[in-house]
Amino acid sequence: ELRVLLVDTGCKDNIARAMVKRGATVIRVPSHADLAKYLPDIDGVLLSNGPGDPEDLMPLAMQIRGLFDKGVPTFGVCLGNQLLALAAGGDTYKLRYGHRSQNQPVQDLLTRRCYVTSQNHGYAVRDDSLGRDWEPWFVNVNDGTNEGIRARTRPVASVQFHPEASPGPEDTAFLFDDFLRLAGSMARGR
Repeated sequence: ELRVLLVDTGCKDNIARAMVKRGATVIRVPSHADLAKYLPDIDGVLLSNGPGDPEDLMPLAMQIRGLFDKGVPTFGVCLGNQLLALAAGGDTYKLRYGHRSQNQPVQDLLTRRCYVTSQNHGYAVRDDSLGRDWEPWFVNVNDGTNEGIRARTRPVASVQFHPEASPGPEDTAFLFDDFLRLAGSMARGR
């Protein structure tokens, strides 16, 4: 059984439900928790969605940066995508109108497949601010904004949309399966 540390920055309950449904134990902590103290007891970290300007959470972004070299599988959703980008040394910016709907099309830049997603955010990651160790993963088909990032050499990734959408499209729910599969394979490798 996998144990996932869910960092709650305003988390939708369905994110926790999505993990439990897949057989994981969820340890939910607030955004100001000391993440390092949980590392010996977890197999992965899930950064939740939430409201507001991601730069207001720079202390959390610095804690996330500390996880990178520890090899902890980490996955971010919505605000979690922006926090991951800040932790990686990237930048975010306020969108003029934001993305707020259940039918935002995104494209996976690796497979070129498109998905219909649910979104509710007013900030985005600035692609050109990411270092060489990072790459854009998804892009918004409507306006070309970043919809996810991946580390090139670490088990770390995030998406701007909501794979756990409820109500909404479940086209990308498989991303939670992928995260847990990665966490499981790394847990067995310890």
